[in-house]
This record gives sequence, C-alpha cells and structure tokens, in this order.
Amino acid sequence: MAARAEVAALAPPRIGNLLAGPLDAITDVAGVTVGHATRSEGPVQTGVTVIHPHGLDPFRHKVPAGMAVINGFGKSVGLVQLAELGQLETPIALTNTFSVGAMAQAQIRQCIAANPETGRAQPTVNPLVLECNDGFLNDIQRMAVGENDYLQACGDAGPCFAQGSVGAGRGMSSFQLKGGIGTASRRVQLRHGGTCTVGAMVLANYGLLPHLVWGGAAIGADVATLLDDISRAQSAETERGSIIMVLATDAPLDARQLDRLALRAGAGLARTGSVYGHGSGDIALAFSTAYTLPHLAEQPMPAVPMLHETLLDGLFQAAADGVEQAIVHALWHAAPVIGRDGHHRHALRDLLPRLPILSKTAP
Repeated sequence: MAARAEVAALAPPRIGNLLAGPLDAITDVAGVTVGHATRSEGPVQTGVTVIHPHGLDPFRHKVPAGMAVINGFGKSVGLVQLAELGQLETPIALTNTFSVGAMAQAQIRQCIAANPETGRAQPTVNPLVLECNDGFLNDIQRMAVGENDYLQACGDAGPCFAQGSVGAGRGMSSFQLKGGIGTASRRVQLRHGGTCTVGAMVLANYGLLPHLVWGGAAIGADVATLLDDISRAQSAETERGSIIMVLATDAPLDARQLDRLALRAGAGLARTGSVYGHGSGDIALAFSTAYTLPHLAEQPMPAVPMLHETLLDGLFQAAADGVEQAIVHALWHAAPVIGRDGHHRHALRDLLPRLPILSKTAP
C-alpha cells in the first residue's frame, strides 16, 4: 500500500508557464478529434491512431498545414505533397512501419466512399500516414493492422482520448522504457489582446535511457541503475526509434508559417534528452483550423487576415512547451507491456517513486 500511495502522490512535471486548455490535449483546439484502435494479442502489440482536423470531409474542406523533418529516418506516405501544397486532405493516421501501406489504402477507400469521382473526374487523394517502428514489442511482420482498425479509430474519434500504451502507441518504446501516445495544449495571449491555442500530440518511440531528462531533471542514469536488464544492454544500444509530433492551432497561419511552427517542435523534443539520433525518424506536422481551403476551383478561396509574423513567438513557445509536455504525458501514462518473444518494457511511472531525487518533489 505504501508503494501505491507514493505513485499516487507523484505527478508529471508541469512544463513552462503558459496555461493549458481545459483538457490539456490537442483537442483543446476546437473541432480536432482523436481516436484509437488497439491490437493487444500476445506477440501482436500495435494499433493505429487517427487525428481529424474538423468534422467535415477533409478532401473537400482541406486545412492549411506545414511540416519539419528534423531527422528523415522514416517511411511515411504523403509528406512530399504536403510540403508542396501546404494542405491536409485526409485525417492524419499514425501506426507502425509495416502498416503504412494498409493505412494509406484505407484512407484512399474512405475518400472514394465519400467522393466517388476521386481519381476519375476529380483528382486523386493524398493519404497521410506517419509511422514509428514498434518491432521490439510487436511482431511487425504479421502486418496486423488493417482497414477495419483504421475505420474503428475513425469511429472512436472524439475530444477525450486515452494516452500511453494505446492505439499506435501500444507497442512503442521511449528511452528504453514504455512509450506511446501523449498530448498537451497551451494557451497564448497575443499582444493585440486576442488568444489562441496550440495543441500537441506525440507518438513517442525514441531515446536512450541514460539521456532521459524529466522536466529539467537528468534522471536517465539513475533510472538505469534500477533496471539490470537495461543497464547491461545500454552500452550496445544505438538510437533506432522515432517520434511523430503533431501540432494543431486555431491561430490563422498560412502554410509557410505552419512550417515555422512545426520546426519548434524540435525544441521541446531536445529538452527531453533527444539528440535526433541516426536511426530516429523525427518528424513534425502543424495545421491550422482557422479556415479551410476548398477542393473545387469554382469555390472562392478564403479571405483570412493572417497572424502577423512578429506575433509568432508565443506560438513558438507553446509548440516547444506543448511537445515536451506531451512527451512527459506519453511516458507518464504508458503501462508496461510484454510482447513478442517475451520482450518487455517497464513503465516509468512505476519507477519514479524509487528515485530519491523525485520523491522529495511529490505534493
């Protein structure tokens, strides 16, 4: 009972001085929803997570988007056209590396069902699927995630969603511990008196344990001493993970400004101890819900006054703080998982009460 009381007393560190939205989630940006489909069946520990920018048909009502490739070790679909046109026209799907093709096909079928002339009288659709390699815990060769899982995640989408070892995060590892899905949000007061929200969500599957920084405290080496199995292996490990970072905002930004916002996700990532290792695919997306872009040329383009460039610093801070907080939440909420060949990952939350440096900070 004492150990359980210590865990309950601990809380994840609060990053930065900006206020969070009511859910402290990417869905604090109005209209954004998130859903999961989780596969947990012995050696199959995987899933898919879907982010919807709004409740409309994204093919007909596109949203402006930007991106930053911090380290390009990844196998995603759709990034080239996103970089060229600065638009999202499907939901964002997150999954494991070998399920990217299945999720892209599911997105194409979904678009055709809603828009039967897609690829005929109408242009083809640009699916957007991003991945991390969950092969340590998940038997990735089974390619277990399929179209039904994608549709289940879409049907599950809402403003409230689970974090940690769920959806695409089910089999993910971070800092040689259990990783997965995390989210956060920050409110920004603009100089002219308005406010906006920046929401962040991550699929965390990166990092070596000795590098872990937890809310500014370098705890990785201390955690490693608690785990003989990791301590023995850490000297031979190289960075083979990835992280996908998604930012949403209701601020009226264009695609170029969203590129700039996406790049600031890397600041939050670095604070946790990441060095953007050789084998880590570190990719950030950012999109705005302030307006939509019509699919058909006959429809007028929106006349939206964009946020002035000199007002972006607050959003940049929100992006960095939000991503770091989302990573903290991914680690905090992740439950331990045993997967293929008996591989397992410990949950950081179970280990924190055993660290004297942190037990003193419990409220």
